[in-house]
Amino acid sequence: MTHLGVLFGKRFENAWKAINEGRIKKYVFSPSHRVAWIVVGRERDYQILPIVNYCTCDDFYFRVIDGLTHLCYHLIAQRLAEALDFYEKIEEEDDLYDLLMGEWREFKESS
Repeated sequence: MTHLGVLFGKRFENAWKAINEGRIKKYVFSPSHRVAWIVVGRERDYQILPIVNYCTCDDFYFRVIDGLTHLCYHLIAQRLAEALDFYEKIEEEDDLYDLLMGEWREFKESS
């Protein structure tokens, strides 16, 4: 873990905190078996697409895409949580998929 802390700095600390606080969620929808990874952030829930290394957070948009860093803390948290099998698995019916996706993708302006 020390190596990860050196490699990712504050992002690793935030990721580890999110894992320990139980903020990593894996939604599995039935009967389709679609999966949605969510990290509950400070201001909102962020959707993670691990297969393409994508996150809906601002850090990803402004720093990862611009090449200033490799991963946001939400992606680090999801990867670690999955590797450690330490996340909350939530099973939902397919009829809630569109509703939940709409909520996770909704842009909320700061007040």
